[in-house]
Amino acid sequence: MATYRTVSEAETIALGERLARELPPRGVVLLIGNLGAGKTTLAKGIVNGLGAAAPDEVSSPTFTLIHEYGEGRVYHVDLYRLDEPREVATLGLEEIFERDGLVLIEWGERFPRLLPANRTEIRIRSVGDEEREIEVRQTWDML
Repeated sequence: MATYRTVSEAETIALGERLARELPPRGVVLLIGNLGAGKTTLAKGIVNGLGAAAPDEVSSPTFTLIHEYGEGRVYHVDLYRLDEPREVATLGLEEIFERDGLVLIEWGERFPRLLPANRTEIRIRSVGDEEREIEVRQTWDML
């Protein structure tokens, strides 16, 4: 597990760009944290670091649930508005997991049994007005 600290939105985006180089080109990444923790900000950096879209083109998929960037190189999913596993099942995530892209999922920890056991988990915690603590770890079959 690696732990990082950022003190601004720009630093959080830059960390996402750096992490993009370390993440597998195909896989699932859970972005875990409270509302306002910086999940979408980190996603902006990851998407930009993969060359799929500029940070200002990346937004939270809260209402659309799934955004696709770079012609399927990155999928950004937000499960915040969903309450039941059956609602998540209607999104077709299994099909997306089989594609050759990286899948970033906000609020995925709410439905762990619906997600691949082999994934990266990034936990983001606010420790001040702008400061964030960000932990990155690989998870295999911990369900």
